[in-house]
Amino acid sequence: MTLPKKHLFDLPSGVIYLDGNSLGPLPKGVAEKVQGVVTEEWGQALIRGWNACGWMEQPARVGDKVARLIGAPRGSVVMGDTLSIKVFQALSAALAMRPDRKVILSDTGNFPTDLYMAEGLIRLKDAGFELHTVDPEAVSQAINDEVAAVLLTEVDYRTGRKHDMAAITRQAQEAGAIMIWDLAHSAGALEVDLEGSGCEFAVGCTYKYLNGGPGAPAFIYVRPDLTTQAEPALSGWLGHDAPFAFETSYVPAPSIERMRVGTPPVLQMSALEEALRIWDDIEMAEVRAASIALSELFIREVEARCPQLSLVSPRDAAIRGSQVSFAFEHGYAAMQALIERGVIGDFRAPNVMRFGFTPLYLEASDVMSAVEHLAAVIGDRLWDNPAYRTANRVT
Repeated sequence: MTLPKKHLFDLPSGVIYLDGNSLGPLPKGVAEKVQGVVTEEWGQALIRGWNACGWMEQPARVGDKVARLIGAPRGSVVMGDTLSIKVFQALSAALAMRPDRKVILSDTGNFPTDLYMAEGLIRLKDAGFELHTVDPEAVSQAINDEVAAVLLTEVDYRTGRKHDMAAITRQAQEAGAIMIWDLAHSAGALEVDLEGSGCEFAVGCTYKYLNGGPGAPAFIYVRPDLTTQAEPALSGWLGHDAPFAFETSYVPAPSIERMRVGTPPVLQMSALEEALRIWDDIEMAEVRAASIALSELFIREVEARCPQLSLVSPRDAAIRGSQVSFAFEHGYAAMQALIERGVIGDFRAPNVMRFGFTPLYLEASDVMSAVEHLAAVIGDRLWDNPAYRTANRVT
């Protein structure tokens, strides 16, 4: 297998795409696949598609494809809903496993939705639970016998800082806590070993490095030995042991399918399933090595040519995900100027310019060209234009 595989993507001409850490590009074949599902499966099979086209089995079938990329065994991952919903499910199940403890531990670098969902669950339960957030570097010291669950995103969305999954999971379990990992910026970007880590739960999205498209369904992992212990707080119809028995009381399925909630989004799931074909002959170790090489090149060149920017990502590649972030006082305007020149990254408040490095469709020449444009934007003050300062709703 040789990287990159640009020929497998429909990338706009003249664009250097450094934002796959936020939304992956369109893989070739996906549009045709979705069109076929619409016209042939939905259009011709109608409701028969649930059986004839395998729609009902799709969440588990696609879950097995994702499982291979995150070091999880078959039958331990299921697809559906949004990442926020999956965080709620995992956290609720974790708290039920430790009823005598009241603390949820997270860090200040966690993606806000994870913290929001924790706050919402705490209000809903109204049972004395507390959310404690500490600096990312202080997580290990904060794990104690009061903590019911540790909820962390492995790779920080803003800086790319990477937690040590194995070490923190071990510390959490030694303290009697349940470990939940959010893999939003890990799945498809670096090697993940959920099975080896022994963590109880993991969740993640598929529209970033897995290229599932905007709004692509999320996933949840439950360690196999805990499947029947995980209480589904959202006891939806399709998590029932026998949905079509139409029983009036909920009985959870004895498998990972108990973490299903509602009707699967067949069109979005079909887009994701087709997009995942790209990974059939790709090994994450090669992706990770190529990503590090591209990121190191970018850091070296930007620091040499744009001294006005300050690196906020870890310098050590071993503790950095597949993105590089630089701080700049006028970061939003600079990013808009850069995008207008055909180099697409993104911005995160208050002053962070983010650049994602996905070696499936990026190579060294792309990095060098991107740096050329960035150097012009910064050095020639091209960002100093009122048109670039008006913030869009999505930054």
